Amino acid sequence: MKKDNRSYYDAFSSVYEDHRHQGYHLWLDELEFSILRPYIDGRDIFEAGCGTGLILERAARIARTAVGADLSPGMLEKAKAKGLECVEADLGSLPFPDASFDTVYSFKVLAHVRDIRPALAELSRITRPGGHLLLEFYNPTSLRGWVKRLKPPTRIDAQTDDEQVFTRFDGKTRILSYLPRDLHPVDWRGVRVITPAARVHDIPFFGRAIGELENRLSRSVIRGFGGFLIAIVRKDS
Repeated sequence: MKKDNRSYYDAFSSVYEDHRHQGYHLWLDELEFSILRPYIDGRDIFEAGCGTGLILERAARIARTAVGADLSPGMLEKAKAKGLECVEADLGSLPFPDASFDTVYSFKVLAHVRDIRPALAELSRITRPGGHLLLEFYNPTSLRGWVKRLKPPTRIDAQTDDEQVFTRFDGKTRILSYLPRDLHPVDWRGVRVITPAARVHDIPFFGRAIGELENRLSRSVIRGFGGFLIAIVRKDS
């Protein structure tokens, strides 16, 4: 039975950071932050779906201002405990004036937003002309996509598993069809191109080697097979 996103992520919040500071999840956050970094140094930035603030905390250290939003009070409680500025909000209706931020980004969130076009229009609205958005989607034509379709549900607590949240997989053509007319892609990154399962990053020596290879593949000619596709787009000046 599907849960609404707020209930799902509230349930997830109590264990969300378990194991997130090592192995696969640490590598994933560090790679995504390295992709984001050129677009945030000294700028006003916004994270859509900031969760417990694992990426926002890193970004806030080098941005001029950093704000996050999430619809889960449980997640936001942990983000605010880190001293981060964040608000409870739905991505379809954000409490910010037009053109508030230089850079807007979202990781691991947009695939769980049913009404994706209004959400992207709202993210475009709060981005300044000439600014950038980094938008991550789940890729159906990827090793991760096949694993997600074939594996049994992963339990996050006694009553909840990862099949109970709405999830959409989008290829490049569909992603482009979602973008408002004032947004134009300038580049793509592919994350998790060859990793078959998260646990391989925990294997001594091999885990580090596959992480370093994945970092190079994220910019390579086969980046389009990444389990996570990051569209780097620019708003019209």
